[in-house]
Amino acid sequence: MDVILDVLWLVVGILLLVGGGEVLVRGAVSLSKAVGVSTLLIGLTVVAFGTSAPELAVNIVAAYKNQSGISFGNIIGSNIANIGLIVGITALIRPLVCQRSVITREIPLMLVATFAVVAMGLDTKVGGEKDIISRSDGFILLAMFGGFMMYIFAQAMSQRKQTRADAHAKAEAQAAAEAQAAADGDADLVSAMEEEIEETGNLSAGPATLFLLGGLVGVMLGGKLTVDGATGIAAAAGIDEALIGLTVVAIGTSLPELVTSVMAVLRGHTDIAVGNVVGSNIWNLLFIMGVTATVNPVDVPTNGGVPDLIMVTVLSLLLLPFAITGGHTVSRWEGAVALLLYFAYMTWRCLVELGMLPAVVI
Repeated sequence: MDVILDVLWLVVGILLLVGGGEVLVRGAVSLSKAVGVSTLLIGLTVVAFGTSAPELAVNIVAAYKNQSGISFGNIIGSNIANIGLIVGITALIRPLVCQRSVITREIPLMLVATFAVVAMGLDTKVGGEKDIISRSDGFILLAMFGGFMMYIFAQAMSQRKQTRADAHAKAEAQAAAEAQAAADGDADLVSAMEEEIEETGNLSAGPATLFLLGGLVGVMLGGKLTVDGATGIAAAAGIDEALIGLTVVAIGTSLPELVTSVMAVLRGHTDIAVGNVVGSNIWNLLFIMGVTATVNPVDVPTNGGVPDLIMVTVLSLLLLPFAITGGHTVSRWEGAVALLLYFAYMTWRCLVELGMLPAVVI
C-alpha cells in the first residue's frame, strides 16, 4: 500500500512540474516585458530561485536529520544533471543560442562557484583530516552569493534604464517602417514586425505576477511530491542513502529546471533555458550549499564523493567551449555529448554503489 501511495505522489508531482513549468515561463517572460527587464535576468533570479526551491527544502530537512549523503548528492548531483541532462536534452530539441553576457560573465561566475566548492570539499588533499564543507565554508559561500546577487540586481537596473531609453527610438522606427510598408503594400513586413514584438509573453504585470507565483508554487510542490514518492520507492527497494541522494533526489529536484527549460525552448526563449541552468547551478553551490553547511557541515562521501566533484567540474568546464563555438550556440551534437557523458557517468556510479564495479580511489 505504501509503495502504491509513493507511485501516486510521483505521478502527481510530475504533472505539477509540467503544468507549473509552463505557467512559470509564461509569467516570467510576460513580467520581464512588463517591467523592462530581460528574460535572461529573470531566468537568473526569479526562475532560478523557484526551480532551486526543491533542492533547498530537501537539503534543509536532510541537514537537520544529519543525512549528509543526501545533502551532498542532491546539490552536486543536481548540478551534474543540470548540465549533462538538461542542456543535453534542450540542445537536442533546439540549438541553444547563448547571449554574450552568459559567456563572458555568468558561466565564469558558475565556474568560480564550482571551483570554490570543490576546493572546500577536498580537505584531505591539503593535509586535512576529513573531506568536509564546514560551517565556515558555508559562511564564505553565502558571502559569495551576496556578491553574486548584488551583481545581478545591478545588471537588472542597468538593463531597465537602457530599455526605457531605447523605447522611444524603437517606437519611432516602428511607426516609420509601418508607414513605408503600408505605402508599398507590404503587409507581410508589418505582420512579421508585430509578431516579433508580441512574442509569447503578452500578459500585463498583474496577471503575469499571478502566473509567476502560481507556477512557482506548482513547481515547488511538484518537486517535493516527486522527491517524496521517488525516495519512498527507492527506500522500499533497499537502495542506500548515498545512491538515493545522487540519483533519485538529485534528478527529482532537477525536474523543475528540466521542465522549465524544455518549456522555454519550445516557446523559443532559449535565453531563459541557458540562464536557468547557469543561474540554478550558482544558486545550488553558493546559496543552498552555503545554507546547508551553515545548518550542519556537509561531509563529502568517502565512496564516490571525489569523483562526483571531478565530474561536476568537467561538465562545468565543457559548457564554456560549447557556448563559445558555433556562433555562440550549443549545437545538437554538443547536447548529445553532454547527455552521453551524463548517462555514462551515472551508470558507472550506480554500478559502483551496487558493488557491481570496483570503486576508484582518488
